[in-house]
Amino acid sequence: MKVVAISGVSGCGKTSVIKQLSKTLSCPYLLFDDHTDENTYPSDMKVWFQNGADLSNIKTPNFINHLLTLKAECTEEFIFIEEPFGRCRASISSLIDYVVLLDMPMEVCLSRVIMRNIKHPSCDSLSSIPNYLSMYNDHFRQIYIGTTNQVRQSSDLIIHSIDSIEITAKSISNWLQSNAN
Repeated sequence: MKVVAISGVSGCGKTSVIKQLSKTLSCPYLLFDDHTDENTYPSDMKVWFQNGADLSNIKTPNFINHLLTLKAECTEEFIFIEEPFGRCRASISSLIDYVVLLDMPMEVCLSRVIMRNIKHPSCDSLSSIPNYLSMYNDHFRQIYIGTTNQVRQSSDLIIHSIDSIEITAKSISNWLQSNAN
């Protein structure tokens, strides 16, 4: 059994690709955002970034515990996890066998985040779009670029093409089948 981390910035397609891979290969998955809380990220992301953006400061103990339990029980060939930061967080790096980086252009990811908030509105999603764009222009874009550069250094497969979810998942599946021995 191998743990495959699908990584990348918000809007790159991690969740959709993981769900497609899980369905196609009949393997379990864990989503990062299902295991976050108010203590996951540093309280001031801009200051955190200015101080060097240590990705180990991003805490997800529930995610790690869930992964450890799944690894102990799993009989399938793969476990897919949504880990935006690849192997860059010390608390989870030793649990990951492969990192696949979805390295999409920033403007594509930004448009997907906006569309996601429009298509699946929450009580504050439309008012949050201007807030998100303000933070994106102020510091999120630089954080995304900086963290992607860190993840890229230890990725096993980097996907640059903007393809359908099915084609992207098939590319990853083919790569895994030829490399997971």
